[in-house]
Amino acid sequence: MEESVLLINTPTTLALTVIALWLGYWINQRVSLLSRYNIPAAVSGGLPVSALVAVIQLIFDREIQFDLELRNLLLIAFFSTIGLSSRLRQLLAGGRALAIMLGLAVVFLLCQNIVGTLLALGLGKSPLYGLIGGSISLAGGHGTALTWGQLFEEHFGLADASTLGLAMATAGLISGGLLGGPVSAWLIRRHQLSSSEAESELPQLESHGKTTYMINLDHLLTAVLLIARCFALGASVYDWLSGLGLRLPAFLTSMFLGIVLANGLDVAGVEVDERPIQLVGDLSLQLFLGMSLISLPLLSLQGAFGVIGIMLLIQAVLITLFTVLLVFPLLGRNYDAACISAGFIGMGLGATPVGIANMDALTGRYGPSPKAYLVIPLLGAFFIDIANATLVQTLLEFKLFSP
Repeated sequence: MEESVLLINTPTTLALTVIALWLGYWINQRVSLLSRYNIPAAVSGGLPVSALVAVIQLIFDREIQFDLELRNLLLIAFFSTIGLSSRLRQLLAGGRALAIMLGLAVVFLLCQNIVGTLLALGLGKSPLYGLIGGSISLAGGHGTALTWGQLFEEHFGLADASTLGLAMATAGLISGGLLGGPVSAWLIRRHQLSSSEAESELPQLESHGKTTYMINLDHLLTAVLLIARCFALGASVYDWLSGLGLRLPAFLTSMFLGIVLANGLDVAGVEVDERPIQLVGDLSLQLFLGMSLISLPLLSLQGAFGVIGIMLLIQAVLITLFTVLLVFPLLGRNYDAACISAGFIGMGLGATPVGIANMDALTGRYGPSPKAYLVIPLLGAFFIDIANATLVQTLLEFKLFSP
């Protein structure tokens, strides 16, 4: 079986990612609907590339896998820049919004599972499939779907739970990137919202439709040094916490170290140019998302397309209504609320990076929202996983889900 697997190495994966991003920007420029509704370039370009990969696999009957080690490093680099760009006053301002979002997230996870369970029963399936088609695969993502899917197969005799979970997570990842931007852009236009933050862009020159960024090399080296320190110190903290039995995402410790470093330098009176940090963060995020999209296992969607399509359509309607009627109003109906809404939709249907990509596309057009970039990463990277695992475990205690 190993001969039938083609492994795409890191340099080739990186090159294909850049091509996919170029393709996405090209498509967005020529399809006004995509640009108008802030569909991320990684989605516009990554999906055609992943579709081409799927076709090649079918033609040559050979599985294609990508080396994604660099992708994991890019995610840590991005969250390090989020931490380095965060200031204490912004953290304090985002505390209330984070508390509100945590409560709303728990309610939404319950709604996802109720809807999924009712759909599964309506389709004549085990209610456990409803949990797979609910928060396990959507808010949880591929890792959570695989973990619970294997448990359902081993202990509940639920056939193909892992396959359905991975397929649902893949479809949710795509849907989250397609839905978040349009819904939030509609909210911004309808309520005539704008960013209250001053623009924080790099000095640039525009010529013939192309943008050239001007940046001080010393400041760029300082940014690289700070990000490297976040990597190193974050890894040490991660190992220490793991030794205590506390498992956190590796990028979360790096983000916290970035916050400590940034505010420590502020207290010491050391000025740091944030523009190179922003540039590194933007580059890391785009490359991370591009790699994620081109490596999507689209073939996993076949065989369960009907069930997945019905479940995903209902779940997409649910998260849209929940966001418009609850999330946006409770957060204050302002610009930050709209940006957080974009992130919430991406995170609730796909994954935290998809939510951040939605916000990135939105803020790139309408202006910055520091609060959104604090609330969504913290909610998605830590709190929602704990809430999701606790909720699913609680639901399994009910007789309805007994084998």
